[in-house]
Amino acid sequence: MELLDGPRLPPAAGGTAQQLVVFLHGYGADGNDLIGLGREWAKLLPHAAFVSPHALEPCGMAAMGRQWFDLTFRDPAEMARGVKRAGPVLDAFLNTELKRHDLPARALGLVGFSQGTMVALDVGLKRNPAPAAIVGYSGALAAVEALPKDPSLAPAILLVHGDMDQVIPLDAMLIAREQLAAAGIAVEWHVAQGIGHGIDGEGLRLGGAFLSQAFASADK
Repeated sequence: MELLDGPRLPPAAGGTAQQLVVFLHGYGADGNDLIGLGREWAKLLPHAAFVSPHALEPCGMAAMGRQWFDLTFRDPAEMARGVKRAGPVLDAFLNTELKRHDLPARALGLVGFSQGTMVALDVGLKRNPAPAAIVGYSGALAAVEALPKDPSLAPAILLVHGDMDQVIPLDAMLIAREQLAAAGIAVEWHVAQGIGHGIDGEGLRLGGAFLSQAFASADK
């Protein structure tokens, strides 16, 4: 199985990691795109290690970027097929990284952007034990098959989306929220006013605070 790798940040407090945050970048980017969020969250998550793997494949539409799967938006089923294909490699990577830090499954937080959010939701909702949290920016729920049958086993979930997003419209987040709620899964969400396909300062603040709270709850 092909192995993933990417930039890493050790815990800001030094010593061994008590949590692991994994960033999953968007289509046409790579792991360097999101690793800087770990520096922004270092004060909130001083005992967390961060890793931002480069996606599986060279991007079909960008000379330098990567993709978790091909994405054209022409075929309604392509996202479901894509996350299913990307899932096993990412799942193995998460297991390896948790073992590297000698951490339990509940010490994991997944943070996705755009296509990375699709993969984070699919993989994170299938993992058992579940991660402590999933934070999804500007993404979508690609397949409802990922939803756990027992909602009490689901991770804490925060979805953030700009109301001016022209790449993945706000409706994608609203639909995901409804699908998760229909399955009994609690979701926190935030609409970033005047923001396109990106992460603003408030979204960044909310994501860090959400992870900090979720890790604290998982430790109890």
